Amino acid sequence: MVQSSFIHEEKVRSEWVDYNGHMNDAAYAKVFSQAADSFIDFLGLNETARSRYNYTIFTLETHLCYLKEVHEHEELTIEFRLLDSDAKRLHTFLTMTNSAGELAATSEQMWMGIDTVKGKAAPFPQVIGEAIEALRTLHKELPIPKQAGRKIGF
Repeated sequence: MVQSSFIHEEKVRSEWVDYNGHMNDAAYAKVFSQAADSFIDFLGLNETARSRYNYTIFTLETHLCYLKEVHEHEELTIEFRLLDSDAKRLHTFLTMTNSAGELAATSEQMWMGIDTVKGKAAPFPQVIGEAIEALRTLHKELPIPKQAGRKIGF
């Protein structure tokens, strides 16, 4: 049984801080990417499973919203949300909160399951698909986050 939420914790490293004195925009993407990797392991698709199933997950699209500056040594919490899924794709939403519990950034992402032997999209292995469906069921009643589905524009 999959837990209802997944949390990834990180601390702002000094090499991520830019000339403005806060975490650089690329570092936000890095933290979200590391959280995504941890979440994929959480689903059961760790290094051993990726090798056994000849299967992995690629990121197809990402939309980051920078909402609050974070600074060196600040504690960050990244929480995962599954907005939607099908047999081989995941529509995910990650939130980053700072040590005060304030929303600092969000990352909406589309992921695709990949058969690594054929090098193309493929349905999730059964056990992974079952974990995804259990999580989808838990998350489907949650309200849609304000930043989800946004487009860039004026």
